[in-house]
Amino acid sequence: MPALSALVLPDRAPISRFVADVRQAEAAGARTVWTYDHLTWPRLADRPWHAAVPLLAAAAVSTSRVRLGTQVATPNYRHPVTFAKEIMTLDHLTGGRLDIGVGAGAEGPDSAVLGGPEYGIPERAARFAEWLSLLDHLLTHDVSTVRGPRFSAVEARQIPGCVQRPRVPLTVAAAGPGALRLAAGYGQAWVTYGPYRRRTDPDDWFKALGEQSEALTEALAARGRPASALRRIAQISLDVRWPFESRERYADTLGRLAGLGFDEITVHWPRPDDGAGLPSAALDFVAAAHA
Repeated sequence: MPALSALVLPDRAPISRFVADVRQAEAAGARTVWTYDHLTWPRLADRPWHAAVPLLAAAAVSTSRVRLGTQVATPNYRHPVTFAKEIMTLDHLTGGRLDIGVGAGAEGPDSAVLGGPEYGIPERAARFAEWLSLLDHLLTHDVSTVRGPRFSAVEARQIPGCVQRPRVPLTVAAAGPGALRLAAGYGQAWVTYGPYRRRTDPDDWFKALGEQSEALTEALAARGRPASALRRIAQISLDVRWPFESRERYADTLGRLAGLGFDEITVHWPRPDDGAGLPSAALDFVAAAHA
């Protein structure tokens, strides 16, 4: 049966609410608590929105079991050298409980905030491939000098290195063939929200997950890695409510995901203020399904 993980948005104010939600998810049996790594989010642009890394640091010293991570960090505004140093430090703060989700990023505020050019899909894909390669190198070497067309590191030091060896596990967000190949090459886990155009029909969702999972298995085989090499994580989008309509509907969702080879389901933790995400009324039977 897929494990439970929780996505707690970084808009909780005061920050003690974020920490309280992470601790509640830990008590409910969540394997991982993720948070979005954005500078802003159009849907909540006029609300408080905190930075992911300091929030995870606060959660690290307030929890003892649950794994913590980003879902997902991107090249939109993060440079591999500075981000690798933050990852290493967070891994020590968590005592080796860190998972880092990474992805190519999309158009929007995060891609424009630094004043650079707008990139189309091919360039974003190329930037992500180079960014991920350098991030992997930095996290597995004490000292790195790597010069690339988009990202470089000169005498970049990562001492003492990560607690987890050879480095912090990377969860790669991927839907298309190119990103799935990167997941197969660098990932310890893979996360998807299903169809690229987020249709809410359940059958469309499961169909897309199955097709993507099969494509990942093929990409892993091409790299000489077994299908079991990556944890497979399905994320329930913020506005999707049908899996939580009843205890039976949620159990059916878990069963279908297990049949497709998924190891984990990510739900947005209850948001009583706007009603999105996992309904508070469903929390008990969702937690019980994973107990």
